[in-house]
Amino acid sequence: MTHRPDVTLLRRAVAAISRQVGGLVLVDNATRCDAFEALVAELTSDGGRVLRNPGNLGLAAGFNAGIGAAREAGFSHVLLLDQDSVAEPSMVEALLDGLASLSRQQKVAAVGAQFVDPRNGVVGPFVRIGFPFNRKLPGGPGERVRCDFLISSGSLVPLDVIDDVGAMDEALFIDNVDMDWSFRARHLGYQLYGVCDARMQHSIGDALRPSRFRRRGVFIHSPLRLYYLTRNRLLLYRRPHTPAKWVAQDLPRLAGKFMRMALLIPPRGENARAMLHGIRDGLVGRSGPRP
Repeated sequence: MTHRPDVTLLRRAVAAISRQVGGLVLVDNATRCDAFEALVAELTSDGGRVLRNPGNLGLAAGFNAGIGAAREAGFSHVLLLDQDSVAEPSMVEALLDGLASLSRQQKVAAVGAQFVDPRNGVVGPFVRIGFPFNRKLPGGPGERVRCDFLISSGSLVPLDVIDDVGAMDEALFIDNVDMDWSFRARHLGYQLYGVCDARMQHSIGDALRPSRFRRRGVFIHSPLRLYYLTRNRLLLYRRPHTPAKWVAQDLPRLAGKFMRMALLIPPRGENARAMLHGIRDGLVGRSGPRP
């Protein structure tokens, strides 16, 4: 799934995953540059499929298009990847082994890879919802960690599970799409697992700012992303499949994020306005792309 990617990094991502899967579908939202056009031509000549949208239809719509293409081609599983996710060798094999083993004893909706942020080398933990704080579980070699949500990138999902749980919610457009789908799956009695032996490089946020208080640093999002993060969390708070425990511990976190981004992180004024617009639209139930 791409939107104005770093084409050099995208080439690495494509090369890393092409060796591990039976088919590749690249869904792009309105990228226009010569380097990207060259990559599209190469992918097409190598048998890959490229779906191009003239405008930015959002992450959820892109994933749904890719899932539909995988279904049409007769595949049974789909691996979701963002444009900056570079799989390590045997990542998919580890995911498939984990999914097959875990599914013998329980209903498993998806398994996800563990990511390492290349900017700081920190391993992203898997999360189990708690109150007042979530439990962050880094796991270790050979472990498969039960968790309450998975990020979309690096998630391996059987298509028959998507038939049951439903497609990605295009009304959310971009942020919290994966969280909403995970909550729906858990609400239906499915389990989610992180597979620690399945590794990839992946970056969270638009930038990473060093912090003396947090070893991994502080993730920075653009004002537009802050709008979606704020609005979509308010939309999720009211959904019946969203765990009440998550809402209770996330509200203070959202308030803290507003104070931090509005008072400490430039551009402070733009950040504050974007988040306030997100609060307004979330309260009235407005969804889709930002007006």
